[in-house]
Amino acid sequence: MSAEATRERPLATKTCSRCGGEFGCLQGQSGCWCEAVELTRATLAELRASADDCLCPSCLEEFAERDRRLTEAQVRRQRGWAKALPHPAVRARGVSPLWAAAAALFVLAVLVFSLANGPLSIGVGAIAASALSHLPLVHVQSGLNALESAIVWQVRAPRVVLGALVGGMLAVAGSAYQGVFRNPLADPYLLGVAAGAGLGATLAISYAAAAERAGELLPLAAFAGAVCAVAGAYVLGRSVGGARTTGTLILAGVTVAAFMTAVQTFVQQQHSQTLQAVYSWLLGGFAGASWHQVLLMSPYVVVSSTVILLHRRVLDVLSLGDEEAASLGLNVRRTRLLIVAAATAGTAAAVAVSGLIGFVGIIVPHTIRLLVSSSYRAIVPLSLLAGAGFLVLADVLARTVLSPDELPIGVVTAFFGAPFFAVVLRTTRRVGM
Repeated sequence: MSAEATRERPLATKTCSRCGGEFGCLQGQSGCWCEAVELTRATLAELRASADDCLCPSCLEEFAERDRRLTEAQVRRQRGWAKALPHPAVRARGVSPLWAAAAALFVLAVLVFSLANGPLSIGVGAIAASALSHLPLVHVQSGLNALESAIVWQVRAPRVVLGALVGGMLAVAGSAYQGVFRNPLADPYLLGVAAGAGLGATLAISYAAAAERAGELLPLAAFAGAVCAVAGAYVLGRSVGGARTTGTLILAGVTVAAFMTAVQTFVQQQHSQTLQAVYSWLLGGFAGASWHQVLLMSPYVVVSSTVILLHRRVLDVLSLGDEEAASLGLNVRRTRLLIVAAATAGTAAAVAVSGLIGFVGIIVPHTIRLLVSSSYRAIVPLSLLAGAGFLVLADVLARTVLSPDELPIGVVTAFFGAPFFAVVLRTTRRVGM
């Protein structure tokens, strides 16, 4: 581009994230002044991780001058020279206040709607008055009679809260898997979580039913099966020397899932009388939700989602590639293991109390990616909120469409998820991801 053409293009006034000075910038477009600055790839990766946006010419020149003093051998060790043009994935911003407020309002509206609707409709005002009447120092008379209060706070409320926890966890785990494995079609069940949980649940239903302890053992067995499946996939991937690579881990997960599915099928054939109970669990649902389950699952969701949220910027760096991330001094293998472990533990806890609910981890992160931003600084926190609202809304449909009967919630999410998956697949092929 000629100098005249460059001058005709409007310069944005930016504030340097290092020294605070103001400077003109074409925001990374062709012809910007920073294209003339050469840095080593290691220095460029360092800047991408430490700076939220472009640096001013003076600060960038300091890094360029430092690199110019390197010997030829040192430059080779730092993987050669590169232009200073910032990568769009690193330039992407976090969550704007508008989108944060929209996501919070969406979750709040869905929660209230879910509490109010069911076979027996209850007014929102009456529910709000009942909630306020339980607060200390607030003298408001409850708008619900004894029966309505029991329905709202003992039947619907734990179901709504549990649905929000499971939905948020599955969505944020899906975003983490997509970032770690750089695969837009990755979901929380990628490494065999679903197959392991299904086998654990099948064993509990088949062998503990006679002792009438299946209900107590089922969540524990599903959680243990899910964790064992992922641990087996990681050990298998590492045993062939490929635990560093995402492709080997995925193939190991597919292998472990196939084996566990085969064992599950064998157990089902030996205990055919439990087929209906097994398939009811596999399709997912919150019909038996209780405050006890909410208390059991909450710590897993809090810890897992916190770990993923704290690593949302790291997911942006990982999306640039392992070599780029490693040049920042990031231990890619250890970081990947930590994020996968957090996402898997949360997913296993969700599966243990809800059964297998598919597509949440694909629908929600991709919707945010299309509407808001491709940066994981936005995708991860918004997935947590939007996932909670989405699954609660799906549960409302599951219990009202065929009222008084209920649809398995897995059927509802698959109804929306299958076409959405097809759209994502076509989009992925078109953009070459």
